[in-house]
Amino acid sequence: MTTTTARSSGSTGKDLVSEVAFLARELKTPVINETFAVLGDQARSEGWSHEEYLAAVLGRQVASRTANGTRMRIAAAHFPAVKTTEDFSFDHIPATTRDVIAHLATTTFIAKRENVVLLGPPGTGKTHLAIALAIKAAEASYPVAFDPATRWIERLAGAHSRGLLVQELRKLNRYRLLIIDEVGYLPFDTAAASLFFQLIASRYETGSVVVTSNLAFSRWGETLGDDVVAAATIDRLVHHAQVIALDGESYRTRNHRTGPPPVAAARTKTCELHGLVAVFC
Repeated sequence: MTTTTARSSGSTGKDLVSEVAFLARELKTPVINETFAVLGDQARSEGWSHEEYLAAVLGRQVASRTANGTRMRIAAAHFPAVKTTEDFSFDHIPATTRDVIAHLATTTFIAKRENVVLLGPPGTGKTHLAIALAIKAAEASYPVAFDPATRWIERLAGAHSRGLLVQELRKLNRYRLLIIDEVGYLPFDTAAASLFFQLIASRYETGSVVVTSNLAFSRWGETLGDDVVAAATIDRLVHHAQVIALDGESYRTRNHRTGPPPVAAARTKTCELHGLVAVFC
């Protein structure tokens, strides 16, 4: 015979608090454990419905879990510093380009498996914007990873030497967004250029990349050591890509300059066509 024991109507408030705390621990929901009593008092004083109280308690737990997840994704990305769009100076950026960057910050390009390429001389904010977009991606629950181009090549070269290149590229595809910083600052040898091409090719229409470079596309042959490899790499990179060319004085020297700022510009272009692109796309 099965016996069902009903909760006694005479259960004390202390008993209920202890039971809810126990259940919260069992569910591994520490924020519920921390907030249910305070929210309960507020609910009684303000006349909340049961549903309103439940939504408030669960909302606190979900918000905390989301924030913790964001912090973990940002830490796992290994950014050299945390940069945001909010602390980026748009003074030297035309309004049309600001609108493009604002749209990119919504991270819809990641869902579409599109790319972003930031071109311009040193100090124009390319790395800042790349990290800022990656932070937005982390906040949107996308796994992201950051490294300079040379470090990505070192990682792939190590995997290649162990006969695990295919597995490493497949592992990287778990990240919805890769930041490849500083393409063009140091030249690649033939092996490195081949690995870079394979990295870009492995992401083609499967995952997004944000690439920063101090060189126009017309000079990528200098970095990759081969115009054919450069053309093939650019072809896959810019198909379904937003290319932003940042011009102007380095912000590192701008803060030390006296007198009126020089006129600066930024150009954007959406690339949707195959083939070798010209200077900016």
